[in-house]
Amino acid sequence: MNKEELKQILPHRDHMLLLDEAEARDGVAYGKKRITGDEFFLKGHFPGNPVVPGVILCEILAQSACVLLSDLAGEKITTLFTGLNNVKFKQVVRPGDVVETECRILKKKAAFYFAEGKGYVNGKLAVSAEFSFAVMKEEG
Repeated sequence: MNKEELKQILPHRDHMLLLDEAEARDGVAYGKKRITGDEFFLKGHFPGNPVVPGVILCEILAQSACVLLSDLAGEKITTLFTGLNNVKFKQVVRPGDVVETECRILKKKAAFYFAEGKGYVNGKLAVSAEFSFAVMKEEG
């Protein structure tokens, strides 16, 4: 999926659509985000020493997991984080890096999804987390 196809599933736009591409295969979502150095979150984190904030890495994982919701494509939905657990940052992510994600949904209960994800740079683990999110259908 390219960015335009991702917009059919994700409500994120402009600067907050953090995936460049993604695909779902055999119950696993794979995503990619190229860190160019022009991202808004690098301007102040940190001047002269840009580092991707951990919360942004978690958001990249969550958006990747949402690719597994392709059955809801075309419906107006909003996905909201409801929890983050066991988050670990293993290496710094900087401009020039490509974050490659691998996420799975572990279970679903009503509108809540429970997932796990990992993000890699050059094949090395950069971030891992367990997280949950809710899917809310929008009116109209």
